[in-house]
Amino acid sequence: MDTKITLGISACLLGEKVRYDGQHKLDRYLRDELGKHVRYVPVCPEVECGLPVPREPMHLAAAPEGVRLVTIKTGIDMTDRMHTWAKTRLAALEAEDLCGFIFKANSPSSGMERVKVYDRNGIPARKGVGLWAAAFMAHFPLLPVEEEGRLNDAELRENFIERIFAMRRWRDLAAQGRTRGALIDFHARHKLLLMAHDPALAREMGALLGRIKDLPLKEAYDRYIELFARTLARKATVRKHVNVLQHAMGYFKKVLAAGEKAELLEVIGNYHRGYVPLIVPVTLINHCVRMYGEPYLAAQWYLHPHPIDLKLRNHA
Repeated sequence: MDTKITLGISACLLGEKVRYDGQHKLDRYLRDELGKHVRYVPVCPEVECGLPVPREPMHLAAAPEGVRLVTIKTGIDMTDRMHTWAKTRLAALEAEDLCGFIFKANSPSSGMERVKVYDRNGIPARKGVGLWAAAFMAHFPLLPVEEEGRLNDAELRENFIERIFAMRRWRDLAAQGRTRGALIDFHARHKLLLMAHDPALAREMGALLGRIKDLPLKEAYDRYIELFARTLARKATVRKHVNVLQHAMGYFKKVLAAGEKAELLEVIGNYHRGYVPLIVPVTLINHCVRMYGEPYLAAQWYLHPHPIDLKLRNHA
């Protein structure tokens, strides 16, 4: 992958002192670990729409005309100001070639989900979405998005980072010139990865490519990326990983000795039972690929979907 991944991110997560109280919410993993592999585009909706630091805090408030963004003490409505700024910022971000965005959780501007919305009696319900996050997700519906709090979950972290690297590969494919053959090859290399997320959707994508000669090229690409993004957004499970690992093992059925086959089955079983992390059977499959020169598996992104130093498959 020659082009570095570009991610949007809430600026406070990189240590910028832009919060209402003049502080930050530095996430060292995002800055120091994931930051080795990405270029961040920091965004602070409040500061960029002209509010000072420090400033009066705001929250979401229910109103007859919809949810509003208002200051807590003085009740000043900032909704229209935020919407006007967001339109301009979204247009500018189109030039950044973003592969995803990381939002600040619980923020009335940037929270992705479960943001507090206060009713007329001041009683909160966790049912809102930050104004900026909502505008971003509506404008870029196919991009992977997450909140920094959810990324503390090992499985959600792996899923998000896997998706941003897949989106970068998609961007590279499109930049090289769209052809039917290139799309078919792209799908072939992602087949096992897609199976680990949703076998039914993976089959639907295969059926789409089966009739690609009858479709306008743009329609084929547009439909494919919609399915691709939706498939990878589905959570991979142990059961689906086991199915993929057993499928991969089938490519060696004519070359593995009885002892090698038993060892591989044992390792896959130990992963299935939760005794070892996914990296263990994947490493053994990769060893078999190198040992026996299996070209199809060697090209599969499933076996190396993201940099190994991020250790995303090391959790049991």
